[in-house]
Amino acid sequence: MAIQTPEAPKIEFPCQYPIKVIGSAGEGFTELVVSIVERHAPGFDATCIDVRDSSNGRFLSLRMEIHATGAEQLQALHAELKATGRVHMVL
Repeated sequence: MAIQTPEAPKIEFPCQYPIKVIGSAGEGFTELVVSIVERHAPGFDATCIDVRDSSNGRFLSLRMEIHATGAEQLQALHAELKATGRVHMVL
C-alpha cells in the first residue's frame, strides 16, 4: 500500500488573491507596501486596505486583495516586500 501525500491546491489564474503583510510599525510602512504592491499589481485599489495595529503597537498588519495573474507575479511581489527589511511576514 503506497502512501500518497496530498498536493498543494492549485490556484487558477487570473484571480482575486488575498494578501496579508505584517511588518514593523513606523512612519511610511503602509506607503512603502502600497508602492510595491502597485508595481506588481497594476490597478490595485489602495483604499481597500485593512490596517491593524498589534496589541503592543510594535507591528502593523495590512490586509488587501490583488488581481493575481500568475505565480511569477506573486513570487516577485513576495521577494520585493521581504527585501525591504521592514516586512516580517507575507501571507
